[in-house]
Amino acid sequence: MPKASRFGRLSWLWLSLLVFVLDQASKFYFDHALTMYQQIVVIPDYFSWTLAYNTGAAFSFLADSAGWQRWFFAAIAIAVSAVLVIWLKRLKPAETWLAMALALVLGGALGNLLDRVLLGHVIDFILLHWQHRWYFPAFNVADMAITLGAILLALDMFKSEKSGEPAHD
Repeated sequence: MPKASRFGRLSWLWLSLLVFVLDQASKFYFDHALTMYQQIVVIPDYFSWTLAYNTGAAFSFLADSAGWQRWFFAAIAIAVSAVLVIWLKRLKPAETWLAMALALVLGGALGNLLDRVLLGHVIDFILLHWQHRWYFPAFNVADMAITLGAILLALDMFKSEKSGEPAHD
């Protein structure tokens, strides 16, 4: 089993930086190109660009609170980001999928953290819907990276080589 290097898998921070830059650039663009709740249909009945601000967390959780949630979610994002960097540093060379997952989550967390601290809300602009009957809450590049990272984390948990035991049939 490969031994962890001094810097673990911190080299994957390039992916976190890429997610962060893409997220911030796309948010800047849509925040300046659209007015609040304006929709630009990309695929009729399924996908639109729209501008929305979220003062809460995922699915606008606590968005209607008095403002304390801004700093609460910022503190959580800072703590999670620190844990993710430490985790990346401690990874072994063979833990590529896990490193990718952690880097995606980190980049997304930092992207939404910057919005929350500087603006007091997170900028969302991607809207999925089905024939105007069903709408998924608006989201952004950071949210996509966090979701993909979480999926990769879940898949990584099922890899048999993690426990050193053979996979069960």
